[in-house]
Amino acid sequence: MPQLARRIGRAKPSAIMQVAEKAKRLKAEGRDIISFSIGVPNFLPGEHVYAAARDALSKDSGQYGSNRGSDALLDAFIEHMAKIGLTGYGRVNVATGIGAKHVIYNLAEALLDEGDTIAFPTPYWTSYLDIAEIVNAQIDLLPCPASQDYKLTPAQLDAALAKKPRVFLFNNPSNPTGMVYSKEEIDALADVVAKYPDTWIITDDIYNRMVFDGLGYHNFVHARPELRERVIFIDSLSKTYGMPGWRVGFMAGPESVAQAIVTMNSNHITNIPEIVSAAAVAALSGPQDVPIAKCAEFQAKRDQVMDVMNAIPGVVCPRPQGAFYVFPDISVAFGKTHGPTGAKIGNDVDFCNVLLEAKGVACVPGSAFGEPRALRISYTCPTPQLAPGLQRFQEFFAELQ
Repeated sequence: MPQLARRIGRAKPSAIMQVAEKAKRLKAEGRDIISFSIGVPNFLPGEHVYAAARDALSKDSGQYGSNRGSDALLDAFIEHMAKIGLTGYGRVNVATGIGAKHVIYNLAEALLDEGDTIAFPTPYWTSYLDIAEIVNAQIDLLPCPASQDYKLTPAQLDAALAKKPRVFLFNNPSNPTGMVYSKEEIDALADVVAKYPDTWIITDDIYNRMVFDGLGYHNFVHARPELRERVIFIDSLSKTYGMPGWRVGFMAGPESVAQAIVTMNSNHITNIPEIVSAAAVAALSGPQDVPIAKCAEFQAKRDQVMDVMNAIPGVVCPRPQGAFYVFPDISVAFGKTHGPTGAKIGNDVDFCNVLLEAKGVACVPGSAFGEPRALRISYTCPTPQLAPGLQRFQEFFAELQ
């Protein structure tokens, strides 16, 4: 029998989706399950988005679209970027994809030859590692533990870039930690990046509209405009607009990189569907009341979650200022036994499995993100479920012996 390609042996199913599927299965069996697992925003876009889709459907051309994206969509995204201070981009600098993950995969194919190095901080979004392994890149992980608020230091970045990786991948605000880099922190990192002209910089910043406490969003290009020549900005409709299933992602950067993504699109997706494109234009250009309101709601939920994390002895949880995650270090539980079930907690995977079985609360083990001392809580569940879920989480800790 013919063999599969070697790269399939390097591909892994999403650890996040595995937890979500298990929680869904238990719920279907009649269990009372509260899910803090999958990172979906759990709200829908404004009515104007659906109106635009209906209107486009009534006028559907039935034709192929642009490999880059429609002019209306590109222009809407360029204006969207301008509102966060990323100006000076034209259509030639922008390309679209079927979600940000697809764009990042395409960038990996376009920028990394086999054996090239990609560097990124730990904790990381799970797909970073998976994509890098599929394209057979060398991976340089830069550990950023809870003791340094899960943030990369200039000294760490300097040491990593001195090794001349082909790509440095940066995520702000962060999934899984929810941490946000201040202007001063971005300025300091940008000064380091400027010293190493041979490395591409990808800023995967799809949560840039979900920043709390008035901190604001900051990018290396804000700090060092000359970095525009090799910084590639990633964005998406999924989180900001409650549209993860619509699958619209964007990149903006040097013309040569955008053209490479267009060429990749021409070879596999051809184009974003016409109806989806119309909805995306409406989301980007229309009323912003829904995302603004949801950002405020998530900030309040963050406070609610942090009150509980801070009340559990031994749990260390840096205070996130964006996205919709907290990432507590729960290693204080390792080596203990859950009294009511007698189950032993040896690591983060044990913790999450026993928590789900005993309390019906689904979380993602930190090892999925490269930090096995922690776990990720996504607090986008329906508001009435948040307090009971947190209470169960706190009770679980109290039952450990």
